[in-house]
Formats: sequence, C-alpha cells, structure tokens
Amino acid sequence: MSARWYPLSANLALAIALAGCATPDKPTRATLYDFGPGGAPAAEAHATSQPPLVLPDIEAAGALDGTAMLYRLGYADEHELRPYAQARWSAAPAQLIRQRLRQQLGRDRAVLDANESASLARAGRLGPRVLHVEVEEFSHWFESPTASWGLLRLRATVLDDTSAGERLLSQRSFAVRKPAPAPDAAGGAQALASATDEAAEQIRQWLAGLH
Repeated sequence: MSARWYPLSANLALAIALAGCATPDKPTRATLYDFGPGGAPAAEAHATSQPPLVLPDIEAAGALDGTAMLYRLGYADEHELRPYAQARWSAAPAQLIRQRLRQQLGRDRAVLDANESASLARAGRLGPRVLHVEVEEFSHWFESPTASWGLLRLRATVLDDTSAGERLLSQRSFAVRKPAPAPDAAGGAQALASATDEAAEQIRQWLAGLH
C-alpha cells in the first residue's frame, strides 16, 4: 500500500510543479500618466478681473481620441505616429489639456462649461465669449535616439455672443515644444505637460488682449 503511495505522490508533485512553470505571466499593466496636480487654485478675488468665458470640450484629431501616448521618430520617419506599449494617459489628451487650460484661465476669470452657457441663454441673457480649441499635434517627438521634445500644436477660436448670433472675434494657432528630461515615456509625459502649461499661458495672455 505504502510502496504504491510514495511514487504516486512524487509524480503528482512533479506534475503540479511543471504546471506552475507553464502558467503564463500576468500581462504587465501600462503605466498611467497625467499632467500632475498643477499649481494652487486661483484666489477668488482674481477670478473676476476678466469677463467669464465658455470653454466647451476640446476637439482633437482622430489619433488623439484614445489614451495612447504617442511618439514620432523624427530621425527615421516623422510621418509615423507610434504608441508606447506600456504607457498610457489617464484620460484622452483633449480632456487633460482642457483641465489644465481651465485651471490656467481660471486665474483671472470664471470659466464655464457649455451647459452653463445654455442656462444663461434660457434666462434671456447674452452668453459670454466662447473659446473653441482644436488639438492638431500632441506627441513625444524624437530628434535623435537621445534628444526629444514634447510637441503641442493647437488652434484656438474666440466667438462673441451677439443678438444676431455668434460672431468670430479672433483665431490663432499655437505651437509649443519643450525638451524631454529623458528619452522615454516618463520624459515625454513631463515634456508634454510643460508644453501644455506654456500653451495655456500663451492663450491666457492672448485672451486678455482681446477687446
């Protein structure tokens, strides 16, 4: 009885060990990136120094609809957008850019959503100016295997709400690039966050000069 038991137990243990070795590794989860917490909220006293502004959802090119973190090898084929395999944005780039832009513009004015503007219209009041933003490029651009940039290019359009309907007030394109501290996804994320901050500040100054 016992002579048959030990070999059977040994064979069973070997089978279990081999099965464990054959089990595939769990898929590696992609690292999520965003633009960080940002600066301190604007003081309430400064929020009314400029007239309120409506900031609808930002539009983006099809490649930027998802959360993939994209890069270009400028020294090889600058026309090809490539996704990082193990890095993603925590939200679509357009959402992250809108969040940071709203934070920056909120330093000196109230920034409203589209539905808040609709509420003003239903109350019989003219709505505030509307800022439409379209993202045309948002990628980690490699000049060489060791030198790279965060590249952001967007177009901003300001519309005035008049009694006759919306009227084009101004339109301008912005292009910002910031050096990446490292030639990898983490470095690209930092560079793109910095480029977004710079573009938001340029838009803030541009809006302040419109009359």
